Amino acid sequence: MKPEKLVDGFKAACPTGLSSIILYGSAAAGDHTGKQSDYNVLVVVEELGIDTLNALSKTASAWSKAGNPAPLLFTKERLAQATDVFPIELLDITECHTVLFGDDVVAGLEISTANLRLQIEHELRGALIRLRQSYLLTQGKEAAVIGLMVQSLSTFLVLFRASLRLFEEQVPQKKFQALEKLAGHLAFDPAVFQTVQALKEDSKKAKGVDVSALFNNYLKTVERVIDAVDAHIQQEK
Repeated sequence: MKPEKLVDGFKAACPTGLSSIILYGSAAAGDHTGKQSDYNVLVVVEELGIDTLNALSKTASAWSKAGNPAPLLFTKERLAQATDVFPIELLDITECHTVLFGDDVVAGLEISTANLRLQIEHELRGALIRLRQSYLLTQGKEAAVIGLMVQSLSTFLVLFRASLRLFEEQVPQKKFQALEKLAGHLAFDPAVFQTVQALKEDSKKAKGVDVSALFNNYLKTVERVIDAVDAHIQQEK
């Protein structure tokens, strides 16, 4: 399901209360890889009561079944109030987005970075915990382990790009460019993430991969990045 269909469905379902639909993430940054990537959208409406949610639910359900994350829903007021607690997401959105419908409601947002370090550490540690938990459920089966790495890759790349903000004011929009720059600051090898991306894009076949060794390297590299980011945060305190 393409963003255009989502727009049409939401416009029909909410003809008077829909303020804006904004595309963000890899598609807006030119980092989208077709069927292997999803579309991220921010939807701003006049109010978010049960009637609005019910009106949008049919299209949102079809959107999710097509493999896309559920839309982020805000009113203008709630969006403005969220700038201090979601700096990672809102910095990314304000820096690179495409307005699909309505007003550019994020253009004038003032994003507070006071909580950026805390959110980065919280999100990274949470993602690592979920990675270990999810691995337990794979029972080491190769296809499931590959699926786990592929599914978690985007989350880690987003967080690594956010981590680069601790070292540089301007960060590349494309996640792998940001990853390589972060590796220059924290001295880790980004090759494991490039391998997982190749598996995701099907440009590398699982048959030629030692999946257990790859996951172990993936896990250890994520840990190394988190430890380096944490050390940097501690120095800054």
